[in-house]
Amino acid sequence: MEITSHIDALRRQGELLAAATGTADPGAAVPTCPDWTVRDLGRHMGGIHRWATGFVADRRTEPWRVGLDEVVGTWPDDPDLADWLRTGCTVLADALAAAPDDLECWTFLPAPSARAMWARRQAHETAIHRIDAELAVGATPAPFGPAFAADGVDELLAGFVPRRSKSLRAERPVSLSVHCTDVRAAWLLAIGPDGVTTAAASEPAENAAGADCSVAGEAADLYLALWNRAGTEHVAVDGDEAVLNLFFDAVHVR
Repeated sequence: MEITSHIDALRRQGELLAAATGTADPGAAVPTCPDWTVRDLGRHMGGIHRWATGFVADRRTEPWRVGLDEVVGTWPDDPDLADWLRTGCTVLADALAAAPDDLECWTFLPAPSARAMWARRQAHETAIHRIDAELAVGATPAPFGPAFAADGVDELLAGFVPRRSKSLRAERPVSLSVHCTDVRAAWLLAIGPDGVTTAAASEPAENAAGADCSVAGEAADLYLALWNRAGTEHVAVDGDEAVLNLFFDAVHVR
């Protein structure tokens, strides 16, 4: 996806997140984020948007090791939470839109540029937590387009999972194939005693052949399942399901 597409997605997902938050009881539980209320979720996202803006707008080149309390300063009252969320997301999206392509600032995932990383990361951060807010109010989550969903699967499998591979390991090397049935996107995870490597391909057959376990489905269903926001009832699992369970046991994106 292009950077501009990620920025557009960030704006849309931010509006959906704020809308769901505005209709919720601030003290309601968030089923997909144990121990969080809607208030906690809203404050987290509003704080994260402002934290990310600190890198993009202020050109911070080193990690910003502060708590969200320090980033935010004063938390909003419950009636103001939704508008506060909108404001923070808009300021971040505007900062990304105004940033130059050669923006230099701190990043933590592989990407073609710092601007690309922050636009992509914040689009998916906001999208996944938008799902949390909608589930908290009992609403049917708004659907994701295949391209955006596949991009979110790629960020997880090729970005986050290898980075967090200390928790996802296998004494006997195993492989997990994941492929989308509605767009040309596929990944093969090689899980061993030293961690995980992820290879991407456009053709499922390139990855599925010989894999210990294969997971296939529409991109949106894979996106929600692999990010722990839905079960696997809408995807097809072939082979050794213990490999997929190994993945879910180690990769808890909450």
